Amino acid sequence: MKRAVARKARRRKTIIGSISLVFILIIILLLGIWGILKLRQAKALDMSYAYEYTAPPTDLVTDTEVQIAPAFAAKLCVINENKGLDGIQLTSANEKVALLNVENRDTMYAQDIHTRAYPASITKIMTAILAIKHSDMTDTVTISQNAVTLEEGSQVCGFQAGDIVTMDELFHGLLVYSGNDAAMAIAEHIGGNEADFVKMMNDELRAIGATQSNFVNPHGLHDDNHYTTAYDIYLMLNEALKYQYFVDVMQLSVYNLSYKRADETITVKLDATDQYLTGEVAAPAGVKVLGGKTGTTSAAGACLAILSQNEYGEPFVSIVLGAPTKAILYQDMNQLLAKVNPQ
Repeated sequence: MKRAVARKARRRKTIIGSISLVFILIIILLLGIWGILKLRQAKALDMSYAYEYTAPPTDLVTDTEVQIAPAFAAKLCVINENKGLDGIQLTSANEKVALLNVENRDTMYAQDIHTRAYPASITKIMTAILAIKHSDMTDTVTISQNAVTLEEGSQVCGFQAGDIVTMDELFHGLLVYSGNDAAMAIAEHIGGNEADFVKMMNDELRAIGATQSNFVNPHGLHDDNHYTTAYDIYLMLNEALKYQYFVDVMQLSVYNLSYKRADETITVKLDATDQYLTGEVAAPAGVKVLGGKTGTTSAAGACLAILSQNEYGEPFVSIVLGAPTKAILYQDMNQLLAKVNPQ
């Protein structure tokens, strides 16, 4: 009888011990999940209140909020030589390419990032910086004939001489649709004329350390003396991301631009030139493309500079200049983006 009682007691202790162990394992699992979530939360880019700007954009058409670490602009990646990365085989040896881990200040991949290249419309990052720094977005601008007299085939918003447009609308036309007419109108409004605005651009380039660049226009249409490097583009994007207004607008997949022509209000739907934003190209799993700037000319090739996040919220800048085609541009960019998550 005593043995039976003892056996029952041992079984009871065993059962209680097993139940306790299960509870402990469940608690450990839950704590682990909680810890991972907290880690991701801690790493999540949060720039909602990092920078102040007195004239925020209106009528944004976006389905996401970009959040960028407050210290982003203070942390610079530095590299003076090429650096490879397993699994990346670029299509063209002539491409200038960079993949930069912003949070760790680590250059993960670099191919000729200090070699001179043509930026095409990536130039407009600098035009956007000056627009924010030297104008009020509520300003109205009368489009000049010079602003719309551009080479045939140029990407334009469709302005005509005499149209009245706010700086806010011009900024959206500049950054979302890459309108060359918007770039010229901004330049004339801020600089008084294109030449003086270009001087401001080059002064700003020097101020941010982009000493390997020289610009001769505000839009990036080809000129042999209009050049930059992939690293200088990184510096320009880094500077632009200090401004929440830029961050907000660079995310847009589409924008309804509105302006006055005589007594008529003209509204034009503008689709983003970035195929990640429009959904024409998908980023690798676990990667979110937040925005940036495209550029394409026959001399520059297909170009793209973007900010992205991995699945832990860590920020990365990736740049491809001189891709032979847009298809190759996104193919090679996806090779870079595939490396931003831990393997």
